Amino acid sequence: MSNDTDAAAAVETVVKLGGGVLAHGAHFDAALAEIGAAARERRLLVVTGGGPFADAVRQVDRRLGLSDDAAHWMAVLAMDQYAHLVAARLAGGVLVAEPREIAIALGAGPGTVPVLAPYRWLREADPLPHAWTVSSDSIAAWVAGAVGARRVVLVKPPGASGSELVDAYFARALPAQVTSVIVPADDLDALQSALRG
Repeated sequence: MSNDTDAAAAVETVVKLGGGVLAHGAHFDAALAEIGAAARERRLLVVTGGGPFADAVRQVDRRLGLSDDAAHWMAVLAMDQYAHLVAARLAGGVLVAEPREIAIALGAGPGTVPVLAPYRWLREADPLPHAWTVSSDSIAAWVAGAVGARRVVLVKPPGASGSELVDAYFARALPAQVTSVIVPADDLDALQSALRG
């Protein structure tokens, strides 16, 4: 996409806010506060997980046996739902759907935080396999490459640790020039350091 270069010049770090964090209200709010504070100093782009919205898709898939394509796009739409929630609760949060909108949001000045609702962009680009082995982690990794970010910070539920926390496709989706850091939402010092690093 020709607009990717505009976003590439703007985004330093993609912050993947895992859907599981939403189940821990205090940690969810604290993570949002840290992201909002870091956005006053760094150009961040938030990519959400699917959370309970994606869990509903998984339940329907188990019950009815959705096609891989239907499950994939329904799960991506779940990310859009979570993005709406995060954009509404995050200080400076602005819902965006494509690279041009990311660049415009970041051009508004420090403290503005674009929150990606990825369905429209992913539907057009369709860059990843349609399977449950590809989650929002891989989508965040792909987005980081597409916008030229140098880092992906994966914010996971409290107590999370280890490489098994990312989906099976993540290593292939993550571009070589992009580093990744996994941080549990209850470790605010680590989150602060990762967001400002």
